[in-house]
Amino acid sequence: MFGRMRDDLKATIGEIRDAGLYKSERVITSPQQSLISVASGNEVLNFCANNYLGLSDHPEVVAAAKEALDRWGFGLSSVRFICGTQQIHKDLEGALSNFLGTEDTILYSSCFDANGGLFETLLGAEDAIISDELNHASIIDGVRLSKARRYRYKNRDMADLEAQLKDAADARYRLIATDGVFSMDGYVAPLDEICDLAERYDALVMVDDSHAVGFVGPDGAGTPSLFGVKDRVDIVTGTLGKALGGASGGYVSARREIVELLRQRSRPYLFSNSLAPAVTAASLKALELIGTSSALRDKLAANTALFRTKMTEAGFDVLPGDHPISPVMIGDAAAAGRLADKLLDLGIYVIGFSYPVVPQGKARIRVQLSAAHSTEDVERAIAAFVEARNALAEEG
Repeated sequence: MFGRMRDDLKATIGEIRDAGLYKSERVITSPQQSLISVASGNEVLNFCANNYLGLSDHPEVVAAAKEALDRWGFGLSSVRFICGTQQIHKDLEGALSNFLGTEDTILYSSCFDANGGLFETLLGAEDAIISDELNHASIIDGVRLSKARRYRYKNRDMADLEAQLKDAADARYRLIATDGVFSMDGYVAPLDEICDLAERYDALVMVDDSHAVGFVGPDGAGTPSLFGVKDRVDIVTGTLGKALGGASGGYVSARREIVELLRQRSRPYLFSNSLAPAVTAASLKALELIGTSSALRDKLAANTALFRTKMTEAGFDVLPGDHPISPVMIGDAAAAGRLADKLLDLGIYVIGFSYPVVPQGKARIRVQLSAAHSTEDVERAIAAFVEARNALAEEG
């Protein structure tokens, strides 16, 4: 049987290659940081990791992970409710609740699992989920697992959201689900307006704040903090794998009763091993560092403003905004891939994003700034973009 299937798989993979959509995995031979080594032996500046605050290799974060290995061991070999809960898990859940301004928090192996275990636990066939059309795949998959009726509104379009809320008026519960920051565009959801509509139509609000927690808002607590609606958002999900240390893990931080039910019935929580002690302790240290100083957030904001301003002045089409996700729009998938390859030759590590990660015809280089970048790093990247564009134009 597999002989025939192999032929079909090869044909499909060939079509992906021919369309310029094949996603190669470049091998890094160093720790994750602003300057990384790749398999070719070259050192390149990294402008595509989610290492927003530069904490992935921060010495205090690494030291906390090492200490946790000695004190708490490598892994739990169990799920939380059997024999997999250590004190550091409770400490991290408490620290996240305090940081985010929520009543309680539950840890997951990833934010993908958090979103995957949220909706089916809380909502049934008599309920409705109204989801932004550009929400992350984990929200989309989580919504599919639920028996609730599904509605979708245009990205950040409040008139369309209101129309969908009206269409779902007969539902027992209505839940609005949105990314806090949309990862391919760097656009921020208007949470103040979303909360206004939720209150007008008696709906709950859920935000995946993976690309905001740690550095967005006056205290770094994410988009609810940015819009001053911490007390009006019912559920916040997020990751420990980006700004908060960059390893793995996720969470749901929400109303106390919501978290309590998730502990009883959320399948990815009940049937997955506990978060590794080293990751848990390192994430605690990351939260501590974020809470004691705004220096990393300030540096990230300065780097982002410098890149966006100078790239626009150089004639590149950068989607508007002030988020460190800075998409340089190319359009054609193959052209985006060629530009990314040329930039790698020039010492700048970026990736071309194309369909199905982004819509057809909207391929881009998604540049991600970090507090770990120096001003010279950012200026070098801008100069490389100009050089690469000119070189490709000469090649025709």
